[in-house]
Order: sequence, then structure tokens, then C-alpha cells
Amino acid sequence: MTPPAAPGYKRILMLTWPIILANSATPLLGLADTAVIGNVAGAAHLGAIALGALLFNFIYWGFGFLRMSTTGFVAQASGRNDRTSILETTLRALCMGLLIGVCLTLLQWPLAKLAFSLFGASETVEAL
Repeated sequence: MTPPAAPGYKRILMLTWPIILANSATPLLGLADTAVIGNVAGAAHLGAIALGALLFNFIYWGFGFLRMSTTGFVAQASGRNDRTSILETTLRALCMGLLIGVCLTLLQWPLAKLAFSLFGASETVEAL
């Protein structure tokens, strides 16, 4: 039995472009918000957008382990053609993501107060 041919750069690019796009979209979201608010509102609004983008990126990348580990485990299971493992890994990640989302939703006000105190946000920025 001959080993399969190694994938070329075109095939790798076709597989990875959605991940590349998703990873670059997150910082661009904060940049777009800053550009729009910076041209429309005052310094307090710009500070609120900057703080919001900082907190969003911190939480998003802080829980990036779930996305990255799920991708790795699903890729390994896919290479083994193990559909059961793919389904189990995906469901496990979805349940964990749902649990994390519920916890973040329930704790959003205490977490916001903690973040505001850590970053020294003014009362005007906090109100926005």
C-alpha cells in the first residue's frame, strides 16, 4: 500500500483560510468600533469602546483553548475516520461552551466591576 501524497500549499490554504479569517476578524472588530466612535463622539465614548474591545479580546482569547483544543481533537479523529469521536468531542465542546457562556452571563456585572477597578476606568466611561 502506497502512502498518500503530501498535500500541496493550495490544498492547505483552502483548508486554513476560514481559520485565518476568523482569527483576524476579532481585532478588526475593535478597530472598526474605535474608528467610527473616534470620528463621531468624544473622548469618553472612545475610552468606553477601547475598554470594551480590550475586555472582549481578553475573554475571547482567554477561552480560545476550547476552540483550539476542539479543532485539534476533531482533526485527529477525522484523520482516523472516527465519526463517534468527532461527535463526542464536538458535543463536549458545545456543552462546555454553553456552560461558560451561562456563567459569563450570570457573572457579567461583578466581572465588569472588577475589570473597571483593575483598569481604572472613570465613572463616565463606566456609565457608557
